[in-house]
Amino acid sequence: MLKRNDKRIWQDTSTIFSLLRNGSRKITIITHLDPDGDAIGSSLGLLKVLQNMGHRCHVISPNEYADFLKWMPGNDAIRIFDKEPRKAVQLLNQAEIIVSVDFNTVRRIKQFTDIVTASGAYKLLIDHHPDPESFADCILSDTSASSTAEIVYEFLKLGGLDQFMDADSAACLFTGIMTDTGCFSYNSSKPGTYRAVAELLDYEFDKDRIYSMVYDDFTCKRMRLLGFCLNNKMEVLREYRTAYIWLTMKELQEYDFQVGDTEGFVNYPLSISGIRFSAFFIEKKDHIKASFRSKGGFPVNHFAEKYYNGGGHVNASGGESTDTMRETLERFKKLVILQKDHLSDGEIQ
Repeated sequence: MLKRNDKRIWQDTSTIFSLLRNGSRKITIITHLDPDGDAIGSSLGLLKVLQNMGHRCHVISPNEYADFLKWMPGNDAIRIFDKEPRKAVQLLNQAEIIVSVDFNTVRRIKQFTDIVTASGAYKLLIDHHPDPESFADCILSDTSASSTAEIVYEFLKLGGLDQFMDADSAACLFTGIMTDTGCFSYNSSKPGTYRAVAELLDYEFDKDRIYSMVYDDFTCKRMRLLGFCLNNKMEVLREYRTAYIWLTMKELQEYDFQVGDTEGFVNYPLSISGIRFSAFFIEKKDHIKASFRSKGGFPVNHFAEKYYNGGGHVNASGGESTDTMRETLERFKKLVILQKDHLSDGEIQ
């Protein structure tokens, strides 16, 4: 693992640019489990550019992703490993280049970790999460970047590959930046982010339509599930500046849960005055999925790494628990009590 304090790791790109500029290559782009807007937007934005260059490309996602992301150009090129394992393995084995997008550890691609690490393909990692593992031949990582989509755009410009961009690829990269910054409400303090967005807008895609397709396309059941969470399943621990929400499998079934329906739920408790730390727990078949968000300097990525075998960004991270939901919540509350003083000064106990 590379040093924790290395905010920007930009290794020699001469080999990958040489490979991309000379001949048509078989390229497989892979992204992480439960892919979000940045993962899909980064993957498809890069895919469209590489296809425009004449490369033969596909994207592999470990599992299904939200319907509100499936409008993006190139979506047909995505293979879901859970649904098409043989096809996905075939694409990985045939790949001359494997590009890992928006994840920093092979644990995030669970089902095909061994295939990727054993592959003789040239491996490129593009990401903005801290502490990238050294499993790729070339690592392009910047934890100060708003999103992986922003880094992909920087990579394309550096190699002069932006000449192959079009409105479709620009729209995908814009979506990645927009979603990973909460419509520019966080992770977006650097002027470079807005310069990148301004340049992408020059491709004249419909920005307002993209916003509507991502944020204004939910089902009635999803909205009722949100109401149920906020009214019945949110606990506020004011003394500890913390709030959390939890959902069982039974409750998800009652609201006809679809992938992506709980996207963003973890952020709502942070709107409460005085709350600095928010958590969201969802019951799965064999584990409890945990999502964490914070305001200020409290590093939820370290919290997730220390207690939930996870990680992520300073203010946005996740992990999992193998305990029951009841045990998970009881343990979480005990851990929060330990953080009482540190929820003010930003350290982890």
